[in-house]
Amino acid sequence: MEAMRQRLAQFPGKLKGAPPPRRGQASRRFALWGLLSGTLAILAIQAVAGWWGQPLLIGSFGASAVMLFGAPDSPLAQPRNLIGGHLLSALVAIGLVATLGSHPWTAAIGVGLAIGLMHLTHTTHPPGGATALIGVQGHATWGFLLVPVLAGVAILLIMALITNNIVYHRRYPRHWT
Repeated sequence: MEAMRQRLAQFPGKLKGAPPPRRGQASRRFALWGLLSGTLAILAIQAVAGWWGQPLLIGSFGASAVMLFGAPDSPLAQPRNLIGGHLLSALVAIGLVATLGSHPWTAAIGVGLAIGLMHLTHTTHPPGGATALIGVQGHATWGFLLVPVLAGVAILLIMALITNNIVYHRRYPRHWT
């Protein structure tokens, strides 16, 4: 009981947070290249979708593009996290829809399960939570895993490998596993 009182007493102080880190000047070159790379990646997904006649673009890919082209050095943007986070989250959605159906509460459970499983497998990729949510809301079946998730993630990864390495001021990935 005493431990709980101490935690509650510390709670308001935790809400203040720490002072923000000192930020350096933003790089216009990095921002411009991120803009161009992210645009090209989403256009590539749309082009492939047009060729295949299949919808490949889901909202979580926009968030992945921000990470891959706006913060490519982030551990959460590395290939293992990109691929594993999306695929694991898609599997969570498929499993929940198959066993419990598509409901607001299964969508919430899907996001929570995706977070927990990504953490346990060292594949945390924040847009994966959105993939789980999209999958449950969209009544995902096994096809969701391949199209749009795997196909879209593959296109994003290929574009990240090309655009982040074609210029001298970027390098991607920092590591594969």
